[in-house]
Amino acid sequence: MRDLMGLMGKAKEMQAKFQAMQEEIAQMEAEGQAAGGSVKVVLSGKFEMRKLEIDPSLFKEDDVEILEDLILAAHNDAKAKVEAAMQEKTQEMTAGLPIPPGMKLPF
Repeated sequence: MRDLMGLMGKAKEMQAKFQAMQEEIAQMEAEGQAAGGSVKVVLSGKFEMRKLEIDPSLFKEDDVEILEDLILAAHNDAKAKVEAAMQEKTQEMTAGLPIPPGMKLPF
């Protein structure tokens, strides 16, 4: 019974840590770039686009499709950085816990 109480205490502690980590991730920002920095996108930890910068030299009528592709590339770059940061923080928090491979946290 004592082990169960200790386990419950650790579960609550872990839950509080995950909640704090999620709040920290939500506040972080990641910048993605495309075309050597001509297009930049800043995403929050919740993948919300907070900022978009486009070099004025890219504004040409004939290049609309290229510009659209560059915006998508910069967005995806920023998203990958947010996901990597989330994975890193999760691994730090769960270090030493017997979590099955492939299980994604936070839930």
